[in-house]
Amino acid sequence: MEEFPTSFKTTGSKWLLPVSDLVGFPLDQVNFLACQLFALCAAFCFRLYLRPPYANPLLRHAVSILFGLSFITFCFGWYAIHITLLVVVCYWILVVADTRNIHRYTLAVAISYLTVCQVSRVFIYSYGILSTDFSGPLMVITQKTTMLAFQIHDGMSRNSEDLTADQRRLSVVSKPSLIEYFSYNLNFLSVLVGPCSHYNDYVDFIERRHVQRRLGKLSGTWAGHNGFDKVPDPSPMAAVTRKLATCVVCMVLYLTLTKAFPITYNVDSRFVSEAPFLTRLSYAFLSIQAARPKFYFAWTLADAINNAAGYGVRGVDQTGHVSWDLISNLNIWGIETATSIKAFIDNWNIQTGVWLKTICYDRAPRYRTALTFILSALWHGVYPGYYFTFITAIPITMAARGVRRNVRPYLLSSHLVKLGYDVLTWAATQLTITYVVMPFLLLAVGPTIQFYRSMYFHIHIISILTVIALSRRNHQRDAVAEIPEEKRQRRDVATSSSSNGTRPPSVYPRPQGQIQTSNNNVKGN
Repeated sequence: MEEFPTSFKTTGSKWLLPVSDLVGFPLDQVNFLACQLFALCAAFCFRLYLRPPYANPLLRHAVSILFGLSFITFCFGWYAIHITLLVVVCYWILVVADTRNIHRYTLAVAISYLTVCQVSRVFIYSYGILSTDFSGPLMVITQKTTMLAFQIHDGMSRNSEDLTADQRRLSVVSKPSLIEYFSYNLNFLSVLVGPCSHYNDYVDFIERRHVQRRLGKLSGTWAGHNGFDKVPDPSPMAAVTRKLATCVVCMVLYLTLTKAFPITYNVDSRFVSEAPFLTRLSYAFLSIQAARPKFYFAWTLADAINNAAGYGVRGVDQTGHVSWDLISNLNIWGIETATSIKAFIDNWNIQTGVWLKTICYDRAPRYRTALTFILSALWHGVYPGYYFTFITAIPITMAARGVRRNVRPYLLSSHLVKLGYDVLTWAATQLTITYVVMPFLLLAVGPTIQFYRSMYFHIHIISILTVIALSRRNHQRDAVAEIPEEKRQRRDVATSSSSNGTRPPSVYPRPQGQIQTSNNNVKGN
């Protein structure tokens, strides 16, 4: 783990300080892990003992809120007020605001409040980021409050014909009650680290419609409320066990690899000046790989907690087994084997990607990619490294799309060629991600520029030149495509006649106007 000064004191509970001293972990991490392990045990009890007919939805909502508030108070102390206050303010907006503008007001307030807290976080910790601080849950609350506001706007202010299929399915047609709103945002399953999920899915889970909607249709028994008791709830034990095993492996990797490959060594002046370029590039790749397991651990454990409570059924996979990845936040295999930037993004922090797509990408009239990356940067915080990462990602994403669209079709002629292409694109993707993500971990401007200089800005240069070259190529292709079919045919005839040694017909430009066809002769009015 990262080393913290011994004088550091967490804002949360100090009950576990002896444990922190014993294991040598910072107290904030010990508190976080203790809450998540308690949440795992509580989730099993929640599924077994707080389900109909033993408990009604109101009781399930109340217990979820009580545990959630207890967790954030235990971990963050009085800073938990920030998290609760944002939920209260956003619910007030939901009650008093017109549904035609509720999404705008909620987004503006949530992002602004989050930004203020992120700024204070910089001054409080002075670039010394804690593994767990109050801004993490605040980021999750921002996702939930804003996405629900957009879905209420879709369900109560827009015509169904104007919505996409996903927007129509996820729209909320009535405002939630106070306890439903607080339960959705502050439930103990996701209050600390997420993931964010759709309001309709969460309410279905609380009211025990979740599994029936997902599996009832497959078995032919779902008919509204009448199908509730006809499909037995599947056991999540296999999925939870598999994910907990993954957590153990990730924890071991993180504890061993992170100390062996510290991120800060990438900008060590002696290393940068003495090591050759390929050595620096290789170390950057290894250090980024070593930093991933901590994210894998946190998100996989959160997914296991939700599954233990019975939440997360997507349906049935190709093997006929129940799939428990509805709200999974990552696909480790998809990340490590990604052969494109898009594939990597689609498998990393998945629910944040869903949130960005729901409230920004699908709704922006233009510049969707740029606006989505900017919103993502604002949501992550105010450290300069975040903005270096997301601004750098814009031309890289554009270049990657262009290459895949214009080059890939020519390399699918055989299995061997495609295999070589996949290996090449895998290496390019992983090295590009290393280049893009490094400022996200370095945080400050100075180390970021130093790293870019040590890499000779090569990804910036390659991606921008690729975008320019492909833009010109596509522009020329579009210009050819816009040539009227009539002119193209006459040009082809002229070329054919010239090659046969005959005189080509006249192809002088004709006046603009309506074109009429008669006896195979084309005349302009």
